[in-house]
Amino acid sequence: MSRTLYSEEHEAFRETVRAFLAKEVLPYYEQWEKDGVVAREAWLAAGRQGLLGLAVPEEYGGGGTTDFRFSAVLAEEFTRAGAAGLAVGLHNDIIGPYLTSLSTDEQKQRWLPGFCSGEIITAIAMTEPGAGSDLQGIRTSAEDKGDHWLLNGSKTFISNGILADLVIVVAATEPGGGSKGLSLFVVERGTEGFERGRNLDKIGQKAQDTAELFFNDVRVPKENLLGEVNGGFLYLMTNLAQERMGIAVSGIAAAEHLLEITMTYVKEREAFGRPLAKLQHIRFEIAEMATECAVTRTFLDRCIADHSEGALDAVHASMAKWWATELQKRVADRCLQLHGGYGYMTEYPVAKAYTDGRIQTIYGGTTEIMKEIIGRSLLA
Repeated sequence: MSRTLYSEEHEAFRETVRAFLAKEVLPYYEQWEKDGVVAREAWLAAGRQGLLGLAVPEEYGGGGTTDFRFSAVLAEEFTRAGAAGLAVGLHNDIIGPYLTSLSTDEQKQRWLPGFCSGEIITAIAMTEPGAGSDLQGIRTSAEDKGDHWLLNGSKTFISNGILADLVIVVAATEPGGGSKGLSLFVVERGTEGFERGRNLDKIGQKAQDTAELFFNDVRVPKENLLGEVNGGFLYLMTNLAQERMGIAVSGIAAAEHLLEITMTYVKEREAFGRPLAKLQHIRFEIAEMATECAVTRTFLDRCIADHSEGALDAVHASMAKWWATELQKRVADRCLQLHGGYGYMTEYPVAKAYTDGRIQTIYGGTTEIMKEIIGRSLLA
């Protein structure tokens, strides 16, 4: 079925993204994977191309659009290119909404121009060694000292952790307050007491710098509080739907791309004197995956359209996230199997997609958490 989600403007943007990837990302990506981090120049190039801050008002250098379909195009093309290391989705769709909706005018002037140009790379620090999906378990604390906040604690698995110039830190500001006692603070590169740990060694997404962060008596200026004191949990819940949609879009795009390259492979690869595609079992495998992708794509496109109009709720975002990423995981496994021994070789795209995509059912809320959100809404 032909897709009706995108207009000519979106497709023109897609061509811009593809050209950017071909020129500024793919020639260097292998080296970035060896280095464990993307070159900062790539972020600056993305800024020059207008790929950063799509929803940021034009007065600050952004794109000035709230149409999520442009973000979906970015996610689809970066996924197809296997370029997860340059985390523009994290920057634009996860961190961007906090800065545009919660920042004061002074904060916007201070941070948003660099956010859009690529001079300021961002991260958000929620996960801790003892607190992942359970935000109420956060132990990082911020104490009001009158003219500043004193921040102490540690975070782990933080994407962009090494490169980040600006980190939104989730901290407890009301002892014993649980979810009602969380606040958001912006910690900037070079702040005394803010230290980065090791660049974590992952099984996939090798170019994406993922780090431990430590905050030891960090003096956070009062003007770096983001939003209201103790309002953090509500802000986090409000923005999680978009984060999950971005992950879901990547999930279905990855599954579709894996199916495409596997179809090409089984047509060319011969066994027992004929192409694999002539074997009934292979055709059945392809048929099943193609059908699952088509059904999932229809639902995802509807979710993208709804979100672009501000009509997508957290429950349907959770449905999209768990279903699309679990499909991605299944398709990656089955496509690797159909490649045989070659699928296990890192020079084949299916092998890289297999390891890069495995995190999708975990970050942004695990599959189990997504099911809990959905089930709770239905059985309340």
